[in-house]
Amino acid sequence: MKLRHLQKLAAFMVIALLVTVTSCRKNLTPIGETTTANVYTNFGNYIQVLAKLYDSFAISGQTGGAGNPDIAGIDEGFGNYLREYFNMEELTTDEVSITWNDHTIHNFHDMTWDKNDIFISTIYDRIYYQISLDNEFLRNTTDASLAKNGITGANAAAVKQYRAEARFLRALAYSHAIDIFGAVPLVTENDPVGIFFPVQKSRTDVFNYVVSELQAIDGDLGAPRFSYGHADKGAEWALLAKLYLNAKVYTGTDQSTNAITYAKKVIGAGYALEPHFANMFKADNNLSNEMIFPIESDAIHIQGYGGVTYILHAEMGGLMNPSDYGAVGSGPAWAGFRTTSTYVSLFPDASGETDTRAMFFTNGQSLSMTDESDFTKGYAITKFSNLTSTGALGGNDPSVNFVDTDFPVFRLADMYLTYAEAVLRGGTGGDMATALNYVNAIRTRAYDGSTSGNITAGQLNLAFIIAERGREFMLEGQRRTDLIRFGLFTKGYNWQWKGGVLAGTDVDDFRNLMPIPQAQIALNPTLKQNPGY
Repeated sequence: MKLRHLQKLAAFMVIALLVTVTSCRKNLTPIGETTTANVYTNFGNYIQVLAKLYDSFAISGQTGGAGNPDIAGIDEGFGNYLREYFNMEELTTDEVSITWNDHTIHNFHDMTWDKNDIFISTIYDRIYYQISLDNEFLRNTTDASLAKNGITGANAAAVKQYRAEARFLRALAYSHAIDIFGAVPLVTENDPVGIFFPVQKSRTDVFNYVVSELQAIDGDLGAPRFSYGHADKGAEWALLAKLYLNAKVYTGTDQSTNAITYAKKVIGAGYALEPHFANMFKADNNLSNEMIFPIESDAIHIQGYGGVTYILHAEMGGLMNPSDYGAVGSGPAWAGFRTTSTYVSLFPDASGETDTRAMFFTNGQSLSMTDESDFTKGYAITKFSNLTSTGALGGNDPSVNFVDTDFPVFRLADMYLTYAEAVLRGGTGGDMATALNYVNAIRTRAYDGSTSGNITAGQLNLAFIIAERGREFMLEGQRRTDLIRFGLFTKGYNWQWKGGVLAGTDVDDFRNLMPIPQAQIALNPTLKQNPGY
Protein backbone atom coordinates (compact mmCIF):
# COMPACT_ATOMS: atom_id res chain seq x y z
CA MET A 1 0.00 0.00 0.00
CA LYS A 2 1.25 3.47 -0.90
CA LEU A 3 1.06 6.58 1.26
CA ARG A 4 -1.11 8.81 -0.88
CA HIS A 5 -1.14 12.54 -1.41
CA LEU A 6 -4.78 13.28 -0.70
CA GLN A 7 -5.65 10.98 2.21
CA LYS A 8 -7.53 8.60 -0.02
CA LEU A 9 -9.63 7.14 2.77
CA ALA A 10 -11.46 10.43 2.72
CA ALA A 11 -11.99 10.34 -1.00
CA PHE A 12 -15.30 8.52 -0.75
CA MET A 13 -16.95 11.62 0.72
CA VAL A 14 -19.44 12.98 -1.80
CA ILE A 15 -21.25 16.29 -1.78
CA ALA A 16 -24.97 16.08 -2.43
CA LEU A 17 -25.57 17.98 -5.63
CA LEU A 18 -27.63 17.79 -8.75
CA VAL A 19 -25.18 16.95 -11.48
CA THR A 20 -25.58 19.36 -14.37
CA VAL A 21 -25.02 17.33 -17.50
CA THR A 22 -26.19 17.76 -21.04
CA SER A 23 -29.83 17.02 -20.42
CA CYS A 24 -32.42 16.76 -17.69
CA ARG A 25 -31.51 13.18 -16.77
CA LYS A 26 -32.35 12.90 -13.09
CA ASN A 27 -30.49 9.63 -12.61
CA LEU A 28 -27.13 11.41 -12.90
CA THR A 29 -27.10 12.39 -9.24
CA PRO A 30 -24.20 11.27 -7.04
CA ILE A 31 -25.11 9.43 -3.91
CA GLY A 32 -24.62 12.07 -1.22
CA GLU A 33 -23.51 11.34 2.32
CA THR A 34 -23.38 14.93 3.50
CA THR A 35 -24.52 18.31 2.24
CA THR A 36 -22.84 21.27 0.62
CA ALA A 37 -23.99 23.55 3.43
CA ASN A 38 -21.93 21.84 6.10
CA VAL A 39 -19.00 20.59 4.02
CA TYR A 40 -17.55 23.97 3.14
CA THR A 41 -17.72 25.51 6.61
CA ASN A 42 -14.82 23.28 7.68
CA PHE A 43 -11.49 23.86 5.92
CA GLY A 44 -10.43 20.30 6.72
CA ASN A 45 -13.06 19.05 4.29
CA TYR A 46 -11.67 20.90 1.27
CA ILE A 47 -8.80 18.51 0.67
CA GLN A 48 -11.23 15.60 0.99
CA VAL A 49 -13.54 17.05 -1.64
CA LEU A 50 -10.54 17.71 -3.88
CA ALA A 51 -9.58 14.06 -3.41
CA LYS A 52 -12.97 13.07 -4.78
CA LEU A 53 -12.30 15.12 -7.91
CA TYR A 54 -9.06 13.25 -8.53
CA ASP A 55 -10.40 9.83 -7.63
CA SER A 56 -13.39 10.10 -9.95
CA PHE A 57 -10.99 9.21 -12.76
CA ALA A 58 -9.98 6.04 -10.90
CA ILE A 59 -13.07 4.82 -9.06
CA SER A 60 -16.75 4.96 -9.88
CA GLY A 61 -18.60 4.52 -6.61
CA GLN A 62 -18.74 4.84 -2.86
CA THR A 63 -17.66 1.45 -1.57
CA GLY A 64 -15.07 0.22 -4.05
CA GLY A 65 -15.55 -2.87 -6.16
CA ALA A 66 -19.17 -2.75 -7.29
CA GLY A 67 -22.64 -2.13 -6.00
CA ASN A 68 -22.81 1.55 -5.00
CA PRO A 69 -22.11 3.64 -8.10
CA ASP A 70 -21.68 7.40 -8.33
CA ILE A 71 -24.19 7.46 -11.18
CA ALA A 72 -27.41 5.52 -10.76
CA GLY A 73 -28.09 3.12 -13.60
CA ILE A 74 -24.43 2.57 -14.50
CA ASP A 75 -22.71 -0.54 -13.16
CA GLU A 76 -19.90 0.48 -10.80
CA GLY A 77 -17.66 -2.23 -12.20
CA PHE A 78 -17.50 -1.18 -15.84
CA GLY A 79 -18.78 2.38 -15.33
CA ASN A 80 -15.29 3.66 -14.55
CA TYR A 81 -13.75 6.72 -16.22
CA LEU A 82 -10.30 5.29 -16.96
CA ARG A 83 -11.70 1.90 -17.94
CA GLU A 84 -14.07 3.36 -20.52
CA TYR A 85 -11.57 5.94 -21.78
CA PHE A 86 -9.08 3.10 -22.25
CA ASN A 87 -11.70 1.16 -24.21
CA MET A 88 -12.31 4.10 -26.55
CA GLU A 89 -8.58 4.59 -27.16
CA GLU A 90 -7.34 1.01 -27.31
CA LEU A 91 -10.10 -1.46 -28.25
CA THR A 92 -10.79 0.55 -31.41
CA THR A 93 -7.24 0.10 -32.73
CA ASP A 94 -4.57 -2.39 -33.74
CA GLU A 95 -3.34 -2.60 -30.15
CA VAL A 96 -6.13 -4.47 -28.37
CA SER A 97 -9.04 -6.77 -29.04
CA ILE A 98 -11.01 -8.16 -26.10
CA THR A 99 -12.36 -11.70 -25.87
CA TRP A 100 -15.43 -10.94 -23.79
CA ASN A 101 -18.98 -10.72 -25.06
CA ASP A 102 -20.19 -8.04 -22.63
CA HIS A 103 -22.98 -6.09 -24.33
CA THR A 104 -21.51 -4.48 -27.48
CA ILE A 105 -17.83 -4.61 -26.50
CA HIS A 106 -16.72 -6.37 -29.72
CA ASN A 107 -18.14 -3.54 -31.80
CA PHE A 108 -15.20 -1.34 -30.86
CA HIS A 109 -12.44 -3.43 -32.41
CA ASP A 110 -14.77 -4.27 -35.30
CA MET A 111 -15.54 -0.54 -35.74
CA THR A 112 -19.29 -1.16 -35.94
CA TRP A 113 -20.49 0.81 -32.91
CA ASP A 114 -23.64 2.96 -33.14
CA LYS A 115 -25.35 5.82 -31.29
CA ASN A 116 -27.06 3.49 -28.77
CA ASP A 117 -23.89 1.83 -27.50
CA ILE A 118 -23.86 1.46 -23.71
CA PHE A 119 -20.09 1.91 -23.40
CA ILE A 120 -20.13 5.15 -25.39
CA SER A 121 -22.95 6.40 -23.18
CA THR A 122 -20.94 5.49 -20.12
CA ILE A 123 -17.80 7.45 -21.04
CA TYR A 124 -19.98 10.42 -22.01
CA ASP A 125 -21.74 10.30 -18.64
CA ARG A 126 -18.48 9.85 -16.74
CA ILE A 127 -16.93 12.87 -18.47
CA TYR A 128 -19.86 15.09 -17.55
CA TYR A 129 -20.10 13.68 -14.06
CA GLN A 130 -16.45 14.64 -13.59
CA ILE A 131 -17.09 18.12 -15.00
CA SER A 132 -20.09 18.51 -12.71
CA LEU A 133 -18.06 17.64 -9.61
CA ASP A 134 -15.40 20.15 -10.63
CA ASN A 135 -18.02 22.82 -11.29
CA GLU A 136 -19.64 22.30 -7.91
CA PHE A 137 -16.32 22.62 -6.11
CA LEU A 138 -15.60 25.83 -7.99
CA ARG A 139 -19.03 27.27 -7.17
CA ASN A 140 -18.37 26.77 -3.48
CA THR A 141 -14.82 28.11 -3.38
CA THR A 142 -15.20 31.62 -4.76
CA ASP A 143 -13.82 34.48 -2.69
CA ALA A 144 -17.33 35.33 -1.57
CA SER A 145 -18.07 31.73 -0.56
CA LEU A 146 -14.83 31.45 1.37
CA ALA A 147 -15.53 34.68 3.23
CA LYS A 148 -19.07 33.57 4.08
CA ASN A 149 -17.70 30.29 5.47
CA GLY A 150 -14.93 31.95 7.46
CA ILE A 151 -12.07 30.55 5.34
CA THR A 152 -9.33 33.18 5.46
CA GLY A 153 -5.57 33.72 5.44
CA ALA A 154 -3.34 30.77 4.61
CA ASN A 155 -6.36 28.49 4.30
CA ALA A 156 -7.91 30.75 1.66
CA ALA A 157 -4.59 30.84 -0.19
CA ALA A 158 -4.47 27.02 -0.18
CA VAL A 159 -7.99 26.87 -1.62
CA LYS A 160 -6.88 29.13 -4.48
CA GLN A 161 -4.45 26.41 -5.54
CA TYR A 162 -7.11 23.73 -5.04
CA ARG A 163 -9.35 25.69 -7.41
CA ALA A 164 -6.60 25.72 -10.04
CA GLU A 165 -6.24 21.96 -9.70
CA ALA A 166 -10.00 21.51 -10.11
CA ARG A 167 -9.93 23.65 -13.24
CA PHE A 168 -7.12 21.49 -14.62
CA LEU A 169 -9.13 18.32 -13.98
CA ARG A 170 -12.12 19.87 -15.71
CA ALA A 171 -9.93 20.87 -18.66
CA LEU A 172 -8.60 17.30 -18.86
CA ALA A 173 -12.16 15.94 -18.99
CA TYR A 174 -13.15 18.45 -21.68
CA SER A 175 -10.06 17.50 -23.70
CA HIS A 176 -11.34 13.93 -23.71
CA ALA A 177 -14.82 15.14 -24.69
CA ILE A 178 -13.63 17.02 -27.78
CA ASP A 179 -11.28 14.20 -28.73
CA ILE A 180 -13.97 11.52 -28.56
CA PHE A 181 -17.16 13.42 -29.44
CA GLY A 182 -16.14 16.67 -31.17
CA ALA A 183 -18.76 19.37 -30.60
CA VAL A 184 -20.08 19.04 -27.05
CA PRO A 185 -22.05 21.04 -24.48
CA LEU A 186 -19.96 23.48 -22.47
CA VAL A 187 -21.00 23.72 -18.81
CA THR A 188 -19.10 25.73 -16.21
CA GLU A 189 -19.54 26.80 -12.60
CA ASN A 190 -21.34 29.89 -13.87
CA ASP A 191 -24.24 27.85 -15.20
CA PRO A 192 -27.27 27.15 -13.01
CA VAL A 193 -27.59 24.03 -10.90
CA GLY A 194 -30.67 22.14 -11.92
CA ILE A 195 -32.49 21.20 -15.08
CA PHE A 196 -31.55 23.17 -18.19
CA PHE A 197 -30.27 22.52 -21.68
CA PRO A 198 -26.62 23.56 -22.05
CA VAL A 199 -25.61 24.88 -25.44
CA GLN A 200 -23.57 22.54 -27.63
CA LYS A 201 -20.41 24.36 -28.69
CA SER A 202 -18.24 23.69 -31.69
CA ARG A 203 -15.13 21.59 -31.26
CA THR A 204 -13.03 24.70 -31.89
CA ASP A 205 -14.90 26.73 -29.27
CA VAL A 206 -14.43 24.07 -26.59
CA PHE A 207 -10.78 23.66 -27.59
CA ASN A 208 -10.23 27.39 -27.18
CA TYR A 209 -12.00 27.35 -23.82
CA VAL A 210 -9.82 24.51 -22.53
CA VAL A 211 -6.64 26.25 -23.69
CA SER A 212 -7.71 29.52 -22.07
CA GLU A 213 -8.50 27.73 -18.79
CA LEU A 214 -5.11 26.07 -18.69
CA GLN A 215 -3.30 29.31 -19.42
CA ALA A 216 -5.36 31.15 -16.80
CA ILE A 217 -4.41 28.78 -13.95
CA ASP A 218 -0.68 28.72 -14.66
CA GLY A 219 0.14 31.18 -11.89
CA ASP A 220 -1.88 29.32 -9.25
CA LEU A 221 -0.63 25.76 -9.82
CA GLY A 222 2.30 24.32 -7.92
CA ALA A 223 5.74 23.98 -9.45
CA PRO A 224 6.47 20.75 -11.37
CA ARG A 225 6.69 17.76 -9.01
CA PHE A 226 5.75 19.81 -5.93
CA SER A 227 3.54 16.97 -4.71
CA TYR A 228 3.10 13.65 -6.48
CA GLY A 229 -0.33 13.11 -7.98
CA HIS A 230 -1.40 16.74 -7.82
CA ALA A 231 -1.98 18.69 -11.01
CA ASP A 232 0.93 21.11 -11.30
CA LYS A 233 2.50 23.33 -13.94
CA GLY A 234 4.17 20.31 -15.56
CA ALA A 235 0.80 18.60 -16.03
CA GLU A 236 -0.73 21.81 -17.36
CA TRP A 237 2.08 22.30 -19.89
CA ALA A 238 1.89 18.65 -20.96
CA LEU A 239 -1.85 18.88 -21.59
CA LEU A 240 -1.35 22.08 -23.58
CA ALA A 241 1.38 20.43 -25.65
CA LYS A 242 -0.93 17.52 -26.45
CA LEU A 243 -3.85 19.81 -27.30
CA TYR A 244 -1.71 21.87 -29.64
CA LEU A 245 -0.29 18.73 -31.26
CA ASN A 246 -3.86 17.65 -32.09
CA ALA A 247 -5.12 21.14 -32.94
CA LYS A 248 -5.26 20.45 -36.68
CA VAL A 249 -7.74 17.64 -35.98
CA TYR A 250 -9.73 19.62 -33.43
CA THR A 251 -9.82 23.05 -35.12
CA GLY A 252 -8.48 22.70 -38.66
CA THR A 253 -5.44 24.86 -37.84
CA ASP A 254 -1.97 23.44 -37.26
CA GLN A 255 -0.43 24.65 -34.00
CA SER A 256 2.79 22.66 -33.98
CA THR A 257 4.80 25.71 -32.93
CA ASN A 258 2.76 25.97 -29.72
CA ALA A 259 3.20 22.22 -29.18
CA ILE A 260 6.97 22.71 -29.31
CA THR A 261 6.78 25.64 -26.88
CA TYR A 262 4.97 23.68 -24.21
CA ALA A 263 6.84 20.42 -24.77
CA LYS A 264 10.06 22.37 -24.19
CA LYS A 265 8.69 23.81 -20.95
CA VAL A 266 8.00 20.30 -19.66
CA ILE A 267 11.33 18.93 -20.86
CA GLY A 268 13.15 21.73 -19.06
CA ALA A 269 11.27 21.21 -15.80
CA GLY A 270 13.52 18.56 -14.24
CA TYR A 271 11.91 15.28 -15.30
CA ALA A 272 14.11 12.37 -16.39
CA LEU A 273 13.54 9.16 -18.32
CA GLU A 274 13.09 6.09 -16.13
CA PRO A 275 16.28 4.05 -16.77
CA HIS A 276 14.40 0.76 -17.20
CA PHE A 277 11.27 0.96 -19.34
CA ALA A 278 9.35 -1.77 -17.50
CA ASN A 279 9.63 0.07 -14.18
CA MET A 280 7.29 2.79 -15.47
CA PHE A 281 4.46 0.26 -15.26
CA LYS A 282 5.11 -1.36 -11.89
CA ALA A 283 3.62 -0.84 -8.45
CA ASP A 284 6.22 1.71 -7.37
CA ASN A 285 6.06 3.85 -10.51
CA ASN A 286 5.04 6.73 -8.25
CA LEU A 287 8.78 7.02 -7.50
CA SER A 288 9.72 7.59 -11.14
CA ASN A 289 11.15 10.93 -12.24
CA GLU A 290 9.54 10.38 -15.63
CA MET A 291 5.97 10.61 -14.36
CA ILE A 292 4.36 13.99 -15.03
CA PHE A 293 0.76 13.25 -14.08
CA PRO A 294 -0.86 9.92 -13.11
CA ILE A 295 -4.25 8.52 -12.33
CA GLU A 296 -3.36 6.95 -9.01
CA SER A 297 -4.07 3.43 -7.80
CA ASP A 298 -3.96 2.03 -4.29
CA ALA A 299 -4.70 -1.63 -3.60
CA ILE A 300 -6.28 -0.84 -0.23
CA HIS A 301 -7.81 2.62 -0.52
CA ILE A 302 -8.74 2.89 -4.22
CA GLN A 303 -10.54 -0.35 -4.96
CA GLY A 304 -12.60 -0.90 -8.07
CA TYR A 305 -12.81 -2.93 -11.24
CA GLY A 306 -11.64 -0.11 -13.47
CA GLY A 307 -8.34 1.71 -13.73
CA VAL A 308 -5.15 -0.32 -13.74
CA THR A 309 -6.89 -3.18 -11.93
CA TYR A 310 -8.92 -3.63 -15.13
CA ILE A 311 -5.90 -3.31 -17.41
CA LEU A 312 -3.69 -5.68 -15.42
CA HIS A 313 -6.25 -8.44 -14.89
CA ALA A 314 -7.58 -8.24 -18.47
CA GLU A 315 -3.99 -8.68 -19.73
CA MET A 316 -3.74 -12.14 -18.19
CA GLY A 317 -5.06 -15.48 -19.33
CA GLY A 318 -4.04 -18.67 -21.08
CA LEU A 319 -0.79 -20.08 -19.69
CA MET A 320 0.19 -16.85 -17.94
CA ASN A 321 0.89 -17.15 -14.21
CA PRO A 322 -0.88 -14.23 -12.49
CA SER A 323 1.56 -14.22 -9.58
CA ASP A 324 4.33 -13.33 -12.03
CA TYR A 325 2.58 -9.98 -12.37
CA GLY A 326 1.59 -9.47 -8.75
CA ALA A 327 -2.04 -10.50 -9.28
CA VAL A 328 -2.61 -12.86 -6.39
CA GLY A 329 -6.17 -12.34 -5.19
CA SER A 330 -9.17 -14.47 -6.09
CA GLY A 331 -9.89 -14.89 -9.78
CA PRO A 332 -7.08 -12.63 -11.00
CA ALA A 333 -6.85 -13.73 -14.66
CA TRP A 334 -9.71 -12.24 -16.65
CA ALA A 335 -8.42 -13.41 -20.06
CA GLY A 336 -9.39 -10.29 -21.96
CA PHE A 337 -6.75 -8.49 -24.06
CA ARG A 338 -4.74 -9.73 -27.00
CA THR A 339 -3.03 -7.74 -29.70
CA THR A 340 -3.01 -8.04 -33.47
CA SER A 341 -0.26 -9.38 -35.71
CA THR A 342 -0.08 -5.94 -37.32
CA TYR A 343 0.79 -4.37 -34.02
CA VAL A 344 3.39 -7.03 -33.18
CA SER A 345 5.06 -6.26 -36.51
CA LEU A 346 5.95 -2.77 -35.27
CA PHE A 347 8.71 -4.39 -33.18
CA PRO A 348 11.92 -6.01 -34.43
CA ASP A 349 10.81 -9.23 -32.72
CA ALA A 350 8.20 -10.27 -30.16
CA SER A 351 10.61 -11.55 -27.54
CA GLY A 352 11.57 -8.23 -25.99
CA GLU A 353 15.22 -9.24 -26.17
CA THR A 354 15.92 -6.55 -28.77
CA ASP A 355 13.41 -3.81 -27.98
CA THR A 356 12.30 -4.22 -24.36
CA ARG A 357 8.99 -2.52 -25.15
CA ALA A 358 7.88 -5.71 -26.96
CA MET A 359 6.07 -6.97 -23.86
CA PHE A 360 4.20 -9.96 -25.23
CA PHE A 361 3.34 -13.41 -23.89
CA THR A 362 3.54 -15.93 -26.73
CA ASN A 363 3.56 -19.36 -25.04
CA GLY A 364 0.34 -21.10 -26.05
CA GLN A 365 -0.74 -18.04 -28.06
CA SER A 366 -0.97 -17.81 -31.85
CA LEU A 367 0.25 -14.71 -33.65
CA SER A 368 -2.86 -14.52 -35.81
CA MET A 369 -6.11 -13.53 -34.11
CA THR A 370 -8.35 -15.85 -36.09
CA ASP A 371 -11.04 -15.80 -33.37
CA GLU A 372 -11.94 -12.64 -31.45
CA SER A 373 -13.44 -14.59 -28.56
CA ASP A 374 -10.56 -17.00 -27.95
CA PHE A 375 -7.85 -15.64 -25.65
CA THR A 376 -5.19 -17.90 -27.18
CA LYS A 377 -5.66 -16.29 -30.60
CA GLY A 378 -3.31 -13.34 -30.70
CA TYR A 379 -0.35 -12.57 -28.44
CA ALA A 380 -1.12 -11.49 -24.89
CA ILE A 381 0.39 -8.30 -23.44
CA THR A 382 2.43 -8.10 -20.23
CA LYS A 383 3.05 -4.38 -19.81
CA PHE A 384 1.45 -3.57 -16.45
CA SER A 385 2.46 -5.35 -13.25
CA ASN A 386 1.47 -5.16 -9.58
CA LEU A 387 5.03 -6.01 -8.55
CA THR A 388 7.45 -3.26 -7.64
CA SER A 389 10.78 -2.67 -9.37
CA THR A 390 12.38 -4.80 -6.63
CA GLY A 391 9.90 -7.67 -7.06
CA ALA A 392 7.79 -6.93 -3.98
CA LEU A 393 4.02 -7.29 -4.11
CA GLY A 394 2.09 -4.07 -4.59
CA GLY A 395 -0.37 -3.52 -1.75
CA ASN A 396 1.54 -5.85 0.58
CA ASP A 397 -1.56 -8.01 1.08
CA PRO A 398 -1.82 -11.26 -0.90
CA SER A 399 -5.56 -11.48 -0.26
CA VAL A 400 -6.30 -8.23 -2.11
CA ASN A 401 -7.25 -8.42 -5.78
CA PHE A 402 -6.61 -4.74 -6.60
CA VAL A 403 -3.41 -3.03 -7.70
CA ASP A 404 -0.98 -0.32 -6.62
CA THR A 405 0.29 0.62 -10.08
CA ASP A 406 -0.49 4.15 -11.24
CA PHE A 407 -1.62 4.94 -14.77
CA PRO A 408 0.68 7.42 -16.56
CA VAL A 409 -1.48 10.09 -18.17
CA PHE A 410 1.57 12.18 -19.09
CA ARG A 411 5.23 11.15 -18.93
CA LEU A 412 8.44 12.63 -20.26
CA ALA A 413 8.86 10.27 -23.23
CA ASP A 414 5.58 11.62 -24.61
CA MET A 415 6.95 15.15 -24.51
CA TYR A 416 10.10 14.03 -26.34
CA LEU A 417 8.04 12.49 -29.14
CA THR A 418 5.61 15.43 -29.15
CA TYR A 419 8.56 17.77 -29.70
CA ALA A 420 9.95 15.61 -32.51
CA GLU A 421 6.60 15.25 -34.27
CA ALA A 422 5.84 18.97 -34.04
CA VAL A 423 9.25 19.79 -35.56
CA LEU A 424 8.58 17.35 -38.40
CA ARG A 425 5.19 19.00 -38.97
CA GLY A 426 6.90 22.34 -39.53
CA GLY A 427 6.61 23.93 -36.11
CA THR A 428 9.15 26.60 -35.24
CA GLY A 429 11.16 27.00 -32.06
CA GLY A 430 12.68 23.53 -32.27
CA ASP A 431 15.27 21.83 -34.43
CA MET A 432 15.83 18.44 -36.04
CA ALA A 433 19.07 17.72 -34.20
CA THR A 434 17.38 18.07 -30.81
CA ALA A 435 14.40 16.05 -32.02
CA LEU A 436 16.73 13.24 -33.09
CA ASN A 437 18.50 13.31 -29.73
CA TYR A 438 15.17 12.97 -27.91
CA VAL A 439 14.04 10.08 -30.11
CA ASN A 440 17.33 8.27 -29.65
CA ALA A 441 17.24 8.78 -25.88
CA ILE A 442 13.93 6.90 -25.88
CA ARG A 443 15.31 4.18 -28.12
CA THR A 444 18.50 3.77 -26.11
CA ARG A 445 16.33 3.19 -23.05
CA ALA A 446 14.15 0.77 -25.02
CA TYR A 447 17.24 -1.18 -26.13
CA ASP A 448 18.36 -1.53 -22.51
CA GLY A 449 21.11 1.06 -22.75
CA SER A 450 22.43 0.03 -26.15
CA THR A 451 22.64 2.50 -29.04
CA SER A 452 22.10 -0.29 -31.54
CA GLY A 453 18.52 0.81 -32.09
CA ASN A 454 19.31 4.47 -32.61
CA ILE A 455 18.28 6.06 -35.90
CA THR A 456 19.87 8.63 -38.20
CA ALA A 457 18.48 11.99 -39.26
CA GLY A 458 17.46 10.49 -42.59
CA GLN A 459 15.26 7.92 -40.84
CA LEU A 460 13.39 10.46 -38.71
CA ASN A 461 10.08 11.17 -40.42
CA LEU A 462 6.39 11.11 -39.57
CA ALA A 463 5.99 7.45 -40.57
CA PHE A 464 8.70 6.58 -38.08
CA ILE A 465 7.04 8.70 -35.35
CA ILE A 466 3.64 6.99 -35.53
CA ALA A 467 5.32 3.57 -35.40
CA GLU A 468 7.52 4.69 -32.50
CA ARG A 469 4.52 6.02 -30.60
CA GLY A 470 2.93 2.63 -31.08
CA ARG A 471 5.97 0.91 -29.61
CA GLU A 472 6.32 3.34 -26.72
CA PHE A 473 2.72 3.80 -25.55
CA MET A 474 1.12 0.36 -25.76
CA LEU A 475 -1.93 0.23 -23.43
CA GLU A 476 -1.45 3.86 -22.36
CA GLY A 477 -4.66 5.20 -23.88
CA GLN A 478 -3.15 7.07 -26.84
CA ARG A 479 -3.44 4.90 -29.93
CA ARG A 480 -6.81 6.00 -31.35
CA THR A 481 -5.93 9.70 -31.02
CA ASP A 482 -2.52 9.11 -32.61
CA LEU A 483 -3.90 7.16 -35.57
CA ILE A 484 -6.53 9.84 -36.23
CA ARG A 485 -3.90 12.58 -36.15
CA PHE A 486 -1.85 10.67 -38.74
CA GLY A 487 -4.89 9.95 -40.93
CA LEU A 488 -4.61 6.19 -40.38
CA PHE A 489 -7.54 5.36 -38.13
CA THR A 490 -10.23 4.71 -40.74
CA LYS A 491 -8.28 4.21 -43.98
CA GLY A 492 -4.83 3.31 -45.25
CA TYR A 493 -3.78 1.16 -42.29
CA ASN A 494 -5.64 -2.03 -41.39
CA TRP A 495 -5.44 -4.76 -38.78
CA GLN A 496 -7.28 -7.99 -38.07
CA TRP A 497 -11.04 -7.56 -37.57
CA LYS A 498 -11.07 -3.85 -38.41
CA GLY A 499 -14.38 -3.34 -40.17
CA GLY A 500 -15.57 -6.70 -38.84
CA VAL A 501 -13.55 -8.88 -41.23
CA LEU A 502 -10.56 -11.07 -40.39
CA ALA A 503 -8.14 -9.40 -42.81
CA GLY A 504 -9.23 -5.90 -41.80
CA THR A 505 -10.72 -3.28 -44.10
CA ASP A 506 -11.17 0.47 -44.40
CA VAL A 507 -14.17 2.04 -42.70
CA ASP A 508 -16.00 5.33 -43.19
CA ASP A 509 -14.30 8.49 -41.99
CA PHE A 510 -17.22 9.47 -39.75
CA ARG A 511 -15.85 6.95 -37.24
CA ASN A 512 -13.08 9.41 -36.37
CA LEU A 513 -15.70 10.67 -33.90
CA MET A 514 -17.94 8.69 -31.59
CA PRO A 515 -21.67 9.43 -31.73
CA ILE A 516 -23.35 11.64 -29.17
CA PRO A 517 -25.37 9.05 -27.19
CA GLN A 518 -28.88 8.90 -28.57
CA ALA A 519 -30.33 8.89 -25.07
CA GLN A 520 -28.78 12.32 -24.49
CA ILE A 521 -30.25 13.69 -27.72
CA ALA A 522 -33.68 12.36 -26.76
CA LEU A 523 -33.49 14.23 -23.47
CA ASN A 524 -31.88 17.41 -24.79
CA PRO A 525 -33.43 18.54 -28.09
CA THR A 526 -30.72 21.16 -28.62
CA LEU A 527 -28.01 18.53 -29.21
CA LYS A 528 -27.03 17.65 -32.78
CA GLN A 529 -25.71 14.23 -33.71
CA ASN A 530 -22.33 13.74 -35.35
CA PRO A 531 -22.56 13.01 -39.09
CA GLY A 532 -22.86 9.35 -40.06
CA TYR A 533 -24.83 8.28 -37.01
